[in-house]
Amino acid sequence: MPGLVELARGSWPESPADAEPPQLAGFVLSSFSPLVAEAARRCLTAAYGQPPADPARGARTAVIISSCSGDATTAAAVARAVAAGQRLGPLLFFQAVPNAVAGYVAARWELGGPVVSLSPDGGADPVPESLAEGLSAASLLIRDGDADEALVIVAEQATDDGGRDRALAVLVRSSDITE
Repeated sequence: MPGLVELARGSWPESPADAEPPQLAGFVLSSFSPLVAEAARRCLTAAYGQPPADPARGARTAVIISSCSGDATTAAAVARAVAAGQRLGPLLFFQAVPNAVAGYVAARWELGGPVVSLSPDGGADPVPESLAEGLSAASLLIRDGDADEALVIVAEQATDDGGRDRALAVLVRSSDITE
């Protein structure tokens, strides 16, 4: 992370006990938003303690979600409903974009910086690519003065029956800032 220093980190799963991420009110059917929220909670709890974040820090903290696949479960459900001529439920419409859960995280922790969603091209392992893109965006936001810190959240749902959903959240700031 050239130019950035890591302040805290959280992930899903962190142990074999992490079978399913906790339910997230207002989000249905898919693990994507709960993955994002839980990784963010773990990271921000390590950095800030319990929500909300300290107002002096939270007001200038950006939230960046980076995912090569996005919410594949919700996208597939929406595609099936459209193909069948069925009406979409309002929650599926709401959660179809990653900014919905980014807004949830920002509101819960009172983070007032920019909210950004990225969808980089993925390779065999999309997590490193998603993380690199997220950290690059964080660096730009911090260098441009739009934020002092950035919460970068990577979330990738399993693409095969043997895989596991994964999420990683990293809180960063400029390495030029000393305390």
